[in-house]
Amino acid sequence: MSATTTGSTVRADDTRAREGTVASEQPAERARFRHAVHSEWVKIRTMRSSLFVVLGTLASTAGLAALNGSSAGGDHARLTAAEQATFDPLAISLMGYLLAQIALGLLGGLVITSEYGARTIVGTLTSVPHRARVLAAKALVLAGVALPVGLLVSATGFVIGQASLAGQGAPHLALSDGLALRGIMGGSLYLTLATLLGLAIGTVIRSTTATVTTLFGVMLIVQAFAPALPGTLGDWVSRYWPPMAGGQVVTGYRDPDLLGPWAGLGLMAAAVAVLLAVGFVVFGKRDA
Repeated sequence: MSATTTGSTVRADDTRAREGTVASEQPAERARFRHAVHSEWVKIRTMRSSLFVVLGTLASTAGLAALNGSSAGGDHARLTAAEQATFDPLAISLMGYLLAQIALGLLGGLVITSEYGARTIVGTLTSVPHRARVLAAKALVLAGVALPVGLLVSATGFVIGQASLAGQGAPHLALSDGLALRGIMGGSLYLTLATLLGLAIGTVIRSTTATVTTLFGVMLIVQAFAPALPGTLGDWVSRYWPPMAGGQVVTGYRDPDLLGPWAGLGLMAAAVAVLLAVGFVVFGKRDA
């Protein structure tokens, strides 16, 4: 075989190899953002824990609203004048957000940690190699799920809680009250932020167990121990700790020492945005 023939054969093989490489890359290139969103929607819709989280959150919120409303309503007549002045029907009925934020935060974390645990993240990143696109799709789908779920949870808690207060002859609110609308809509937004916070923490940590532990610490333990913290530190945490500041949106009584409802929710939104930005950076650089 001549050198000319051999060279032509090698060039032809190189050309076919390059064409094969391009062909193998084309499906990934065709995976647009809408495809990533659809894929993430299918994942969260078919994940068994999603339904359990939603139903469990709704049931626990409704039960806590009924119990809390009945208990607080029954005690209202025995309160002092000062205590009655700070009686907060809105906060009483929406107290279930404390449990709902953990449940939906866990759902947000599971969307990413379950893939790392099962190693399906490798297939996800093979199909959609643009990592920022993958994480953005997860965040969008989670927000699309959490917002209506949060609205349903908040509205259910409000209606049941106010009915319990009314049954005890205690002060209560109607759905037509402006304060009620702020609490229900604000509660939905708060729970959506809690879900995205879970996604951000899960992206950085990658472990389901560690994500759950972190969520409990950030959202519940700090809040429980804030009053016991000394002086200025306790005041600062009570005022500026993001989940505590954001939680003001589901309260009716305005404490002058704390941030306002929308200012507090804005602070929490900013904190979640920063953590998500960190998650995007870490997700983009870390090995699958």
